[in-house]
Amino acid sequence: MEHLADHPSRTPLEDPPESPLGPQPLPLEGITVVAVEQAVAAPFATRQLADLGARVIKVERVDGGDFARGYDTAAGGLASHFVWCNRGKESLALDLKDPRGREVVRRLVADADVFVQNLAHGAAARLGLDAATLCAAHPRLIAVDISGYGSFGPYADKRAYDMLVQCEAGLVSLTGTPERPVKAGIPAADIAAAMYAFSGVLAALVRRGVTGRGGPVEVSLLDSLAEWMGHPLHHTMHDGEPPARTGLAHPVIAPYDAYPTADGGQVLLSVQNDREWRRLAEQVMERPELGTDPLFATNAARVAHRAETDAAVAGALGALDADEALARLERAGLACARLRDLRELAEHPQLAARERWRQVGSPVGPLRALLPPLTLPGGDEPRMGDVPALGQHTGALLRAVGMTDDEIAALRRDGVAA
Repeated sequence: MEHLADHPSRTPLEDPPESPLGPQPLPLEGITVVAVEQAVAAPFATRQLADLGARVIKVERVDGGDFARGYDTAAGGLASHFVWCNRGKESLALDLKDPRGREVVRRLVADADVFVQNLAHGAAARLGLDAATLCAAHPRLIAVDISGYGSFGPYADKRAYDMLVQCEAGLVSLTGTPERPVKAGIPAADIAAAMYAFSGVLAALVRRGVTGRGGPVEVSLLDSLAEWMGHPLHHTMHDGEPPARTGLAHPVIAPYDAYPTADGGQVLLSVQNDREWRRLAEQVMERPELGTDPLFATNAARVAHRAETDAAVAGALGALDADEALARLERAGLACARLRDLRELAEHPQLAARERWRQVGSPVGPLRALLPPLTLPGGDEPRMGDVPALGQHTGALLRAVGMTDDEIAALRRDGVAA
């Protein structure tokens, strides 16, 4: 299939190491992905593929598209979720309830390497777009089904949104204060599933390179987040007691918390062993006697006397402004951080120093975006393409599957394409 959209030019990463083979292309260059996707889990997975060079064709509803387009208007009039998860894709607006719309997707899939969908349970099968059906027809195809709770079992038909899965997976039981649980401030279940779908595609592509065959990939939000619950889950299963909710504090280490400073900031401090506690007492708190005081000398003692420990640390740091507190902690070789809000993250000096920010195009103009975390030195930068308008590539994609202008006009007239 011809490539219909010119991709933005790419520049090598700064100071790449010399390669005896010359500059390396993006690893997924030449891979085509068709995605019937919405919300976060599948779109975030396929965005990772697009950043690494894959061509991603995003199939959206004709009546508004991916519903994440309507979550908010914070990104210059566009939805922040959509901007985050959908750069570098081609948007094809189709009514998949109409057989003509489904036929277009089948033609695209015939030439694709990967198909991804996260429709409601059973919807893909009713449309003939489930992994089993597609892989039977196309043995080299890798077909990814992303679901809330998996393809069978008593929860298979339940609607699954991120917050609900956070609750089912026990994450909410661990976050918050002793008085009240809270959900994570990011869509942790969606992100977990997205990254397992991404890595599942990469693994399946490697296997296909060896065997010549693709196959299904199944990922569920619950399975993914349950895996991320590994430490507290094993702690509970084997010790019998779940870790307590402790806010920013650590349930079994002290001091390990955020402490206010004189200028209204907050500094996070993590003391991992008794040697570090003595350095904290001597070099930061300027109370060396606390280093050997039986109430504080061991971590077990500090946890048993957490209120007294925290009061002593808070008294010392509260007399300093945040910069001075952090400077003392750094000089003492102690782990520390500043409690930043999102505006401060956007101006973080480390991200600026490492030149992690780029501009991506969108229907409302250039938008600021972070380079993806996966860096491949010695090759091209990740391909951070434009955020597409709904149906921006519909005409070109329909022509690419062999449709005439009259046929395309008929689909638009009948509301099958937009």
